[in-house]
Amino acid sequence: MKLRLYQVDAFASRVFAGNPAAVVPLDAWLDDATLQGIATENNLSETAFLFGGNGAYDIRWMTPVAEVDLCGHATLASAWVVFHELEPGRTEVAFRSKSGPLGVVAKGDRLALDFPSRPPEPADARAAELGDALGRTPASALSSRDLMAVFEREEDVSALAPDMQKVAGVEVLGMIATAPGSDCDFVSRFFAPGMGIPEDPVTGSAHCTLVPYWAERLGKTTLHARQISARGGELFCELRGDRVEIAGHAVKYLEGTIAVPG
Repeated sequence: MKLRLYQVDAFASRVFAGNPAAVVPLDAWLDDATLQGIATENNLSETAFLFGGNGAYDIRWMTPVAEVDLCGHATLASAWVVFHELEPGRTEVAFRSKSGPLGVVAKGDRLALDFPSRPPEPADARAAELGDALGRTPASALSSRDLMAVFEREEDVSALAPDMQKVAGVEVLGMIATAPGSDCDFVSRFFAPGMGIPEDPVTGSAHCTLVPYWAERLGKTTLHARQISARGGELFCELRGDRVEIAGHAVKYLEGTIAVPG
């Protein structure tokens, strides 16, 4: 069986930046083992699988080792594929996912995700655990789907050299490190070695937690963010009640076909 595959760099306006995601449109759902096999073979932080048409698609995301409940950059990449390859000229798409309905709208040269807000709760009892894994104790610790370490300066976040074995041993999907930004509202990094992603280049889903936190702390609902991984990424965010808008650019790197059993 041959399937189409696209690789798109999300939250970037040029290739070799942002977060690369694979997008595989399907004519029918394949079994989970085959989907996971494709994601493992791709060896990117996420592979998105789409099934549908006419602006409405089911979407699933898989890391090299497991399925996840929500992924921002691969959803952004999927919308780019819908707008430019599957249904050229379309500017809105609705995705059905394990995290509920997700929308993406083209706004000029950016794509804007409509995602759930996941505000964090204080978790200062875990600050030492975070510090041990990340190599630097944060000023405060919070928890949502992921554990979040808040630092005082951007330099604290950029200098982190986590012990990936210790990060993987913490029973959460991933760890967010964040601080005020020098040329933006806030910066972040994201680590999820237990999911096969030592450091994720740009993590849309983490901003479901980052945006409500920084919106409350800074007293503003419109936020400019950077993820300061080696590849780097830029996100334009807005808190809208119990939803967050996360917008960015995307650019295609690769397209082709893959051969799988079946």
